[in-house]
Amino acid sequence: MNSYPQAATIAGIDSGGGAGVNADVKTMQERHVFSATIIVAVTAQNTLGVQDFEPVSIKLINEQFKSLADDLNIRACKTGMLADAAHVHAVAQNLQRYDFGPYTLDPVMVAKGGAHLLSDDAIATVRDELIPLATVVTPNLPETEALTGGKIESEADMQAAGHTLQQLGAKNVVVKGGHGANSQTSSDFVLLENGRSFWLSTPRIATKNTHGTGDTFASCITAELAKGKSVEAAIRLAKAFIQAAIADGIDVGHGHGPTNHWAFRKVVQTDAKD
Repeated sequence: MNSYPQAATIAGIDSGGGAGVNADVKTMQERHVFSATIIVAVTAQNTLGVQDFEPVSIKLINEQFKSLADDLNIRACKTGMLADAAHVHAVAQNLQRYDFGPYTLDPVMVAKGGAHLLSDDAIATVRDELIPLATVVTPNLPETEALTGGKIESEADMQAAGHTLQQLGAKNVVVKGGHGANSQTSSDFVLLENGRSFWLSTPRIATKNTHGTGDTFASCITAELAKGKSVEAAIRLAKAFIQAAIADGIDVGHGHGPTNHWAFRKVVQTDAKD
């Protein structure tokens, strides 16, 4: 029997399959990590948008945490869609109650089609209760603005926001630049716990099929942390993983399609041949 690292995703289900828990499980599987799930919400969703969603009961969330803690060896975890302030608070309490290893916070607020997946009152709860617990926080530019209260219009603003998030308690920060104005490259600012910082830049790909990119990126980081990789190594590999997933796209649905979660497998095989 093979013994693989175990990780947990704590988020909402995407009925369309491209984001949320669905993307997390696919990504972790590709990285040879067993993925357990704690479902916070269920969505009626496809590539055209989110038609509806409903949070599960806090009692059931608590029971899911306990079930995993009682039986599995969770070495890393991540959160995604958490619905509202009460559910954010419940997740924060459970993350303090159980040791699920390094924690990656993907502060999901708005779906690719524009639907709000986090209530306004929950943003403050994420900032006050989850950021201080996070090993890595991975907001995009709109999420960074919401969490820090500042406008981001330049790389200098991204750097300042990264330091603000670290001051709020996050150990390591990735301010993702995918929503930036640069039409040639997508650049992320990384600020590590030891104070070192750097940029990760990749060519921007002309495609509408980017549904679930944030979930995929964060879950890849989580999988690598579950293996015992350093935070920097996990972030760098996750950047390569999501770049491959976008570049080698698949055609699903009629709107913002999903990324290709098995694309990185082909990149690794090509590298091995070289």
